[in-house]
Amino acid sequence: MHVRTATIDDVLDVRRILDAAMLEPGDVEARIAEGNVLVAGDRRGGSTDDETAIGDGGGDEDDERILGAVVLEPRERGSHVSAIGVRRRQRGRGIGRLLMERALEREAQLTAHFDDGVRPFYERLGFSIEPIDDRRHRGVKQRDGGA
Repeated sequence: MHVRTATIDDVLDVRRILDAAMLEPGDVEARIAEGNVLVAGDRRGGSTDDETAIGDGGGDEDDERILGAVVLEPRERGSHVSAIGVRRRQRGRGIGRLLMERALEREAQLTAHFDDGVRPFYERLGFSIEPIDDRRHRGVKQRDGGA
């Protein structure tokens, strides 16, 4: 598994993942061009190598299978998570956690708005959470070690 910055060639995969999760991240193409989309992938053969460095991930990207994506919106003190999604059959494997960890390595702070159903995901990541209303929440996570 590896995480890297998305390229314009990843637009269709990113859109499919986010559409399947019924998420509306805004202008994905613009966010990719700005370097604000990360994707998690593996090799089509199902490799579970722990390739986690942001970058090209090594190897031939034609063999890559995109399993998850996070779309970030730059803010004054970090970024806001506009959308994060993982292919349904790949959920529960730590892909979302890995994407968020890599995003936090890049940013001093991440914020997110999310529904009650995914609150446990953000709690496990260590976000401080406050309610927006009966169903929605807002969360903030600072990079470990200050910043």
